[in-house]
Amino acid sequence: MRLTEFWRRMNAHFGEAYADSFARDHVMTELGGRTVYQALDAGWEAKDVWRAVCAAMEVPAAHR
Repeated sequence: MRLTEFWRRMNAHFGEAYADSFARDHVMTELGGRTVYQALDAGWEAKDVWRAVCAAMEVPAAHR
């Protein structure tokens, strides 16, 4: 998954303003105690970060 697709999905699910806030501030155990931005900066694949977000936030299957 490309980062552009990752951010499209984040924005579609959370809304543009909250997606950025969530990605900066929400520390997730699914990402090893990192935020979305920290995980991406650490080299995590966008698809794996998106899967972690989906699991943690119970994103409906239709939006995954």
